[in-house]
Amino acid sequence: MGLISFFKKAFGDMKRSAKAQHEVDKAEFAARKAEARASFEENRAHNTFARAKADAKAHWDDAHMTPAEREARAQEERDEKIAAAEKRRAEAEARLEAARKK
Repeated sequence: MGLISFFKKAFGDMKRSAKAQHEVDKAEFAARKAEARASFEENRAHNTFARAKADAKAHWDDAHMTPAEREARAQEERDEKIAAAEKRRAEAEARLEAARKK
C-alpha cells in the first residue's frame, strides 16, 4: 500500500511540475515571439536594397570558401568569443573583489 501511494504522489508531483514548466515555456515563447516582431518592425525600413545586396554577397562569399578558409574563419570567431568571455570573467572578478572589500 505504501509503495502505491508513493508512486501516486511521485507521478502527481511530476504532473504538477510539467504543467508549471509548460506555463514558463509558453511565456518565454510569447516573449521571444513579441521581441522578434518588434525587431522586425524596427528594422523594416533599414533593410534597403543595398543592404540586401551586401548581405547576399556575404552569403555568396561564405558559400564559396574552401574548407581551410571556413575552418580558419570559424577559429577566429571562436577566439573572439573566448576573448570576450575572458574579458567578462575578469570584469566579474573585479566586481567580486570590490564587493568583498566593502
